[in-house]
Amino acid sequence: MQPRNVWQALIRPGYLLSPWPWRAVAYLLTGAVTGAAVLVGLVAVVAVGGVLAVVLVGLPLLAAVAFAGLPAAALERRRLRLVDADDAPGAHAEPAAPGLRSWLTTRLRERATWRELGHTLLAACLLWPAEALLLTVALFVPLATVAAPLLMATVGEGRETKVLKVWTVTGWPAAFGAAALGVLLLAVGGYALGAAAGARAALTRLLVAPRGGDPQARVVELTRSRARLVDAFESERRRIERDLHDGAQQRLVALTMNLGLARLDAPPGGPLAEQLTRAHEEAGAALAELRELIHGIHPQVLADYGLEAAVADAADRSPVPVDVEFARPAPRLPQAVEAAAYFVVREALANVARHSGARRARVRAEHRGGRLLVLEVADDGRGGADSARGTGLTGLADRVSVLDGRLTLTSPPGGPTLLRVEIPCEPSPSPPNQPSQSSLSNEPSPSNEPGEPGERTGTVGEACA
Repeated sequence: MQPRNVWQALIRPGYLLSPWPWRAVAYLLTGAVTGAAVLVGLVAVVAVGGVLAVVLVGLPLLAAVAFAGLPAAALERRRLRLVDADDAPGAHAEPAAPGLRSWLTTRLRERATWRELGHTLLAACLLWPAEALLLTVALFVPLATVAAPLLMATVGEGRETKVLKVWTVTGWPAAFGAAALGVLLLAVGGYALGAAAGARAALTRLLVAPRGGDPQARVVELTRSRARLVDAFESERRRIERDLHDGAQQRLVALTMNLGLARLDAPPGGPLAEQLTRAHEEAGAALAELRELIHGIHPQVLADYGLEAAVADAADRSPVPVDVEFARPAPRLPQAVEAAAYFVVREALANVARHSGARRARVRAEHRGGRLLVLEVADDGRGGADSARGTGLTGLADRVSVLDGRLTLTSPPGGPTLLRVEIPCEPSPSPPNQPSQSSLSNEPSPSNEPGEPGERTGTVGEACA
């Protein structure tokens, strides 16, 4: 098995005859050159920016120093391949939105940006002189010592020569002895350079290319991917609702009208009239079921008028009297938050009607501080709801937790039961031409079709869990 990095190569026999010593030399040499170039560039940028800061032109240059670690770290990750074959990915997350502002905000908030800047300053001010000194002592001094016989034959004219201008070698025996010593020092220097390159690579990987990635960046990316999945799920629900509303429902409406017209044309009292009557009734029942299905997928009132109107519509459909209270003002919230809150309320009210034996229920909602939606569903039923006896409450909690929310249930035996939901969210801009609350009270809800049955799904009351 081939070694993956210089550390593994160091502990194996034949290290000095392998490419790894030369790779270590190349890594340290390019590090010294890169560090010196970065130092010159940083000094130049700071000097120019400081001079031009008087007329405010240099301020962007000084601010750009904070991002100097980004290109330097990208180059370091490429150089790392010389002594470490493992992947060296960056620890940066994708910006939440396109544009320069989002990119700058994301990078300034990331720890990886500041770690890379610290690594760049460390390499520019401290590491590259150390690498240059090590290369001189461990490589060039032994090579100059090994070259003593050559210097004796050329420069010294066979009589004497100086090695590194500090050691005078007289005679051929002393020259060949110096060469043997240089070979030994070169072997020791090869191991020293390999160890130094391994330590330098470990520091680089720690700061700019962690093997497991940045935990904070991973958490941010997981949170964003989960939010994208929620948005995609809600968009798909709305698409299905539109397709059913504009497609299958319209065809059923047309079929029902045609059957009604056929009933008027058929002779009364005959078998044809009876068959048309049954077909018309079946078509009407199918239309009512389809409307109920569409309403359950994603009610149009929620999309058009918001959470308050949708909750009021759900309360009207409940067989148990429900008091609805929304703190003023009631802003429009993100679609995923409104959908989750609405379905929690609808499911909770359905379970109140099914299992609690309550005579009255209450729904209260408040958007606190512009950042937290607090939703409470209470009833005066017999209580005793237990999350260990079912999956309804677990499903509600999962729906809320996807949005970083929290669901709590208080339901002692004998009641009352209180379901509380907290979802962090920011208000979204209200859609144009949104009707006022007064117009909602005078205008029938788009989902209140004649003869449409109330909601009957969920498990919050006693069997809510």
